[in-house]
Formats: sequence, C-alpha cells, structure tokens
Amino acid sequence: MRTKEATRLLGAILFFLGSLPCLSQPGASRQQQIESHGHTAQEFLKQNRPDLAIAEFRAIVALDPNNVDAHGNLGVLLFFQGAYADAIPQLRAALRLRPGLAKIQALLGMAEKRTGNGKSALTDLEKAFPKLGEEKIQINAGMELVEIYTGAGDLDKAAAIVSTLRRLYPTNVEVLYASQRIYSDLAAESMLTLSLVAPKSARMRQVMAHEMAKHGDDEGAIKNYREALKLDPNLPGLHFELAEMLNASSSSAEQDEAEGEYKAALAVNPFDEKAEFRLGDIASRRGDAHSAYTHYSRAVELQPNDAEANIGLAKTLMLMGQPDKAEPLLTHALQMDPTSAAAHFRLSTLYRQAGRVADAKHELEEYQKYKVMKEKLEELYHEMRLKPAGQESAETDARK
Repeated sequence: MRTKEATRLLGAILFFLGSLPCLSQPGASRQQQIESHGHTAQEFLKQNRPDLAIAEFRAIVALDPNNVDAHGNLGVLLFFQGAYADAIPQLRAALRLRPGLAKIQALLGMAEKRTGNGKSALTDLEKAFPKLGEEKIQINAGMELVEIYTGAGDLDKAAAIVSTLRRLYPTNVEVLYASQRIYSDLAAESMLTLSLVAPKSARMRQVMAHEMAKHGDDEGAIKNYREALKLDPNLPGLHFELAEMLNASSSSAEQDEAEGEYKAALAVNPFDEKAEFRLGDIASRRGDAHSAYTHYSRAVELQPNDAEANIGLAKTLMLMGQPDKAEPLLTHALQMDPTSAAAHFRLSTLYRQAGRVADAKHELEEYQKYKVMKEKLEELYHEMRLKPAGQESAETDARK
C-alpha cells in the first residue's frame, strides 16, 4: 500500500509514544534516548515521512525490546510500506506484550496472508474482525476474510462476513460489490447442486424460470412455470410467480389468465399477501372500487408494513371520497419506503385538494426526484438486459 495511506491511518491504528507504559525499567539516560527517538519519529510522521520514522522506532525497540508502542508503530508503518515480512515480527511482538489489540491483530493477519501463511492469517483475522470498530480497517479485514473463505470454497462463511459489513456500512461500494459477487456465487452453487440432486423437480423448473425471467426471456419463463405446476400444482409461491409473469405480459389473454393464478395462489396459501395486493390492482384497473378495497384491505391486514399495499388502499379510499383515511396510509407507506414516487404523488394530490399548498409542492418535488431516479435505474437494468426484481405497480398508474 502507499505511504500516504499509512499516514492517513496513523490516528486510527498507531499507538503514540507515552500512551502505554513501557514494560521494562530502563535507566534515565536510556529513557531520555527513547523519548528523543519518539519525539523525532512523531515529527517525521507529521512531515509525512514514515520511512524516516521507521528508523526511529527501530532505535526504540533496540533500546527497549518490551516497548509495546514502538513495536506496534513499527509494525504498522512497515505494513503500509509493503514490507509485510518485516512487519510480522513487530506486530506479533506488540500482540504478545499486550493481547487483545484488535487492530494490530487484524494487520498481522493481513500481513500473514500476503506472505503466504494462510492458516495463521485466517486465525488472526477471525479473532480480530468481531472486535474492530473503525470503518476502514474493519472493511479491509472483512474483505481479506471474504477472499480467504471464497478461495477455500466456504461461501457460507464469506456471506456471513459480507452480511455483517452490509449491516454496518450499507452504502460502501466495495462492500456492496463483494456482496453481489458472493450472493451470485451462492445462487449459482445452489442451482448447480439442485440440478444434480433433483434435475426433474418442480423446484428445478422454477429456478430455470427465475433465470429466464431475470434475463428477459418471458416466454421461456412462463413455459417453465407451467411445467413446474404440472409437477406440483400446490408448490407454495409457484402460482404467484406465474401470475406475475402473465400480469406483465403484452398479451391480453395472458393478463386475463393472471387473475386466476393469483386466486390459485391464495387457494394454496390464504395468507399470500402479495396475491391479495395484485388482485386489488386488477380490480382497480377494472374500475371495481369495492373489490379493490376488499383486496387491498386484506393485504394491509396481512402485512401492515407493505408500502405498495398501503398506497393501493389509499388510492382506493381517495376515489371513494375518504381522503382522511387515505393520508395516514400514505405517510406510513413513506415511512416504509421514502423513495416511493407513487406515495409522494398521491400525497401531493391529497394535500393540494386540502389546500395545503406548501406541503403539496414539497411532495410533488419529491415525486419528481424519485421518478427520475427510478427511470435511471430502469435504464441501467435495460442496459444490463435484466429486469428489476420487482416494480412498484401502484406507480405505473400514479397519474390516473
């Protein structure tokens, strides 16, 4: 790694002389020399010259082999100079003198990994990772662990580390990239195993349908869903997934068929909230406010925190002339999903009708912002030749 990066991390990783007691009892003249080297080292670090500071810390270690600060500082600087083999004994010495130094142990594990000692690297990184609390070193240590686990084919452990990092740093690009790769590898591994243990099963057909749908092969996906239903018509989730494909079809006949599949999904699982919600959508498009209200209400009852179901029910209540009942549903939907363009648009309409001009303007601005954002997202998916995992159906008719 670059020297500049080492300097940036000094505040997070390095010990500063005097922060920990020396474990030896040097004489006054020796102590004066130690303090002089320490002062000079810190001056070099302030000047962004860790290469010169290294010599000062080496001098301190020679004078006092039990100086934790000097071993730790020297090990860190050598590590970020790329001298991993030289850093290892210094980091180990600091850790031996003061066990529990998680940052030092993490760097030790990284250095061991980069010098080919995978077994020791794994041990030290596994011990250090749960104790780390600062973003940069925690992510670096986590990524090293993920690489080790992935190389050993232990995707479950890699996924566990990625899951922890995503929870702590949900917007970190490197963490998001690693999670996408690990979860994709897990999905591919699971699909391969399924193809070996149950190649002619309904679940295998369902997985094939998933893959085809993801890559825009709607016809192939529908065909595989139908084949899966022939094998097991009562498989949970299967009727709903087929209904989703049919509902999004450009064929009016397939769209009509979707309603029956949603009802079949409810016959298999009466608590299928998503199927209730979709039936509410279908009734709404047909102009049947009473049926839409029934289905949307049931969906909200089954899953009160489903933003789309709340929006659907609110839209129906607005059409039925009950805006007071619609408003709390829309505000709750935005608590669940602040990026919902449909909820912002409906709320803007409701506020405008109530004479709340400023609030209506704010919600309309939010609607426009998130609408543009989602349009860009759709462009990206189109460029990747992928379909979004799910689209906000209430948004498609937001202006109706």
